[in-house]
Amino acid sequence: MAQITAGIACSHIPVLGFAHDQDKEGDPLFKPAFDGFRWTREWIRAEGRPDVVVLVYNDHASAFDMDIVPTFAIGCAETFPICDEGYGPRPVPEVVGHPDLAWHIAQSLILDEFDMTILNRLEVDHGLTVPLSMMYGRVDEWPVRVIPLAVNVVTYPPPSGNRCWMLGEAIARAVASFGEDLNVHVWGTGGMSHQLQGPRAGLINREWDNMFLDRLIGDTQDLRHVPHIEYLRETGSEGIEMVMWLIMRGALGRKTRCLHRHYHVPVSNTALGHLVLTPVDGTVPPSPTLEGNRAAPGH
Repeated sequence: MAQITAGIACSHIPVLGFAHDQDKEGDPLFKPAFDGFRWTREWIRAEGRPDVVVLVYNDHASAFDMDIVPTFAIGCAETFPICDEGYGPRPVPEVVGHPDLAWHIAQSLILDEFDMTILNRLEVDHGLTVPLSMMYGRVDEWPVRVIPLAVNVVTYPPPSGNRCWMLGEAIARAVASFGEDLNVHVWGTGGMSHQLQGPRAGLINREWDNMFLDRLIGDTQDLRHVPHIEYLRETGSEGIEMVMWLIMRGALGRKTRCLHRHYHVPVSNTALGHLVLTPVDGTVPPSPTLEGNRAAPGH
């Protein structure tokens, strides 16, 4: 069966995409940020190579606008083109999906009472492509298939941390019930503390960021209960993106081990965070609702 073997947390700061595309990874301004991903690139090549990544990200008014704002949406297409964010598409390969696993996850999540939006056509922006560049560098084609999972953290109300954690648990149940032998990663992207506008523009909270990183490791579940107002107060208006990391953490089960940790400020006007986690005990709570729906007449 398919198995989730690792979770990766990664900021998706757009300027890192620019620096990568312009061969500036070694420049003094960017080198400290990129150095923290070298370990991960080597680990993925040597032993951590996934077949599929469920990549949790947020769209930046590229595929969605205020007319359509899905809370949770999953990409089930064969391919996902790179969108034009105003200065042309990034010069990176088209993203290739895994429709069989994506549709299986979508069905399982919906029967598990998560009201997913199904995306059969989707252009992806820096929220998804920057993490791929951080992990794989410059490639002619991505050496992994990707299932995009878009989360609304752009307009109020975003989902709660607890709901995101529960979604991660449901994704783990879905993956474990897929019959094909696949090595699956779940990546949570976005964050960390940053505010892009208003009188607090440029806000960075190192102490809170590092607390958040630390509590993704081990068996604590404190983060699932952090309210929206604390993210806003402590990490700025865009810090709410970190709830997407909780989907990744929920998918890893009760306890995690940290293989790699990287934190650096500043990058542009944001904080950069990166973790590589593996499940120690991948057990997630069973879903009576899912089992009941599977057994119901007509399913």
